[in-house]
Amino acid sequence: MSADLPDYYFRVRENGAQVFAVNSDNRQNRIEMDQIAVVNIRKGEVKPHGDRVLGARDREEIARWIEARRELLARRETDDILRAVDHLNQTAQWVQSRASDDQLDAVTDDLLLAMHDLRSTLVRRRAERMMRSRKP
Repeated sequence: MSADLPDYYFRVRENGAQVFAVNSDNRQNRIEMDQIAVVNIRKGEVKPHGDRVLGARDREEIARWIEARRELLARRETDDILRAVDHLNQTAQWVQSRASDDQLDAVTDDLLLAMHDLRSTLVRRRAERMMRSRKP
């Protein structure tokens, strides 16, 4: 294991992370992780753990992590949507070349409703953006 450990470790959770202070400067050279806070990305909340009082450096590192995590999640979200476009293209190819009548019967209604919903939403949002850009 590397001797240059970070000072903080963020155990990622669904909506944020648990934040630990990392310490390996002890007699046994063991890595100690002391939970110092819980972060909620969606709400932007940072709650100190227990009776802990977060110092300025703690808050700066947590804020830096929150910003980097939000950017990563935004990139992943966009990538997931682009993968969905690929899946739609693969689905069209499957429908055209390999799908049996029974398979089509099993998926057609769900696909048509989902595609109709997506198309309606995309058209509405595009119209909203166009209207906003035309306002003086």
